[in-house]
Amino acid sequence: MQLRYSFRLYPSVGQRSALARAFGCARVVYNDALRARETARSEGLPFPRTGDLSKALITEAKNTPERAWLGEVSAVVLQQSLRDLDTAYKNFFDGLKGKRPRMGAPRYKSKRDTRQSVRFTANARWSITPGGKLRLPKIGDLMVKWSRSLPSTPSTVTVVKDSAGRYFASFVVETGPEELLPQTTPEVGIDLGLGHFAVLSDGTKIDSPRFLRRAEKRLKKAQRALSRKEKGSKNRDKARVCVARAHARVADARREFHHQLSTRLIRENQAVAVEDLSVKGLARTRLAKSVHDAGWSAFVSMLEYKAARYGRTFVRIGRFEPSSQVCSQCGVKDGPKPLRVRVWTCGACGAVLDRDINAAVNVAKAAGLAVSACGAQVRPGLVPAPRGEAGTHSTPQPATAR
Repeated sequence: MQLRYSFRLYPSVGQRSALARAFGCARVVYNDALRARETARSEGLPFPRTGDLSKALITEAKNTPERAWLGEVSAVVLQQSLRDLDTAYKNFFDGLKGKRPRMGAPRYKSKRDTRQSVRFTANARWSITPGGKLRLPKIGDLMVKWSRSLPSTPSTVTVVKDSAGRYFASFVVETGPEELLPQTTPEVGIDLGLGHFAVLSDGTKIDSPRFLRRAEKRLKKAQRALSRKEKGSKNRDKARVCVARAHARVADARREFHHQLSTRLIRENQAVAVEDLSVKGLARTRLAKSVHDAGWSAFVSMLEYKAARYGRTFVRIGRFEPSSQVCSQCGVKDGPKPLRVRVWTCGACGAVLDRDINAAVNVAKAAGLAVSACGAQVRPGLVPAPRGEAGTHSTPQPATAR
């Protein structure tokens, strides 16, 4: 499988100028190609091919006074910009055909975009020097902060400048079966939530760090400082970078938490099961900020690719599985319950169930994993309630189904 490794870059002042030229040239070629295709579409002409666009917008454009500065950057960067446009169109048309989630049509790039990137393939003859620096054509040797070694020789490298003004080198590498972990016995189901970030079927509860909530005071202060600056001024641009850096620290902390937890779960368990949550739907409720702060989708994606990388089993059950409504002891469906109900008693067998742990056990069972409710803090009730009285109330109660 292919993996992406990112490392922090520290370019000099001259190298930053060279990277800015590369970003600008790639953006201009992208916009020129998009304009040519949109013009052909509006006039009813055939869709221009990538080869024709490359010849007209790169090779021939370098000989004109208006685009002579395209020769100051590597030609591979400009070619990759055209391939990025092809990918954008392919994703757009695949979305219309139902082959992938629908997305918008390609849009023009702005020089005021705070995130920019260029990609170098093997044809660009980039290399890693014996001294550990990244050598890029027409840019120079960039200092890299190597946090770990690459498992294989990378095929491409993408240089990214994010909104906080930081530079990163992103490598794409191939990994083989030599990274498979030894077989183990435990199998676990995971119930994701807001009170606890994750609850495991063995009874383990992992607290939610709430990185965004903890950083709100600092973020509000930086945002107020930005709002006071005059638009278009240098001070406003500096304040914007301060806000971006504050958000970047939150995102980095959340990503590190996801990586550490997902790696631990994959190493300690042979099979992992999670529920396919409707994050977009939950993000339209009053819990939107907390849902985005948790970052469930990124965490589940990490579990999925790490399971494939290390030879583990990953199962994603349907989002309509009534994991919070079914007793993990006897299997009786007791109906939906409001979120304020954290512990409930099964009306059939009288077992006292923790809502989250019961849901995690049901997730594992729905995935076909060999788990039981033995570690789920379940205790039998002294006097089981009659089946006819289970789940009934004298007054209507709000029901929130999961």
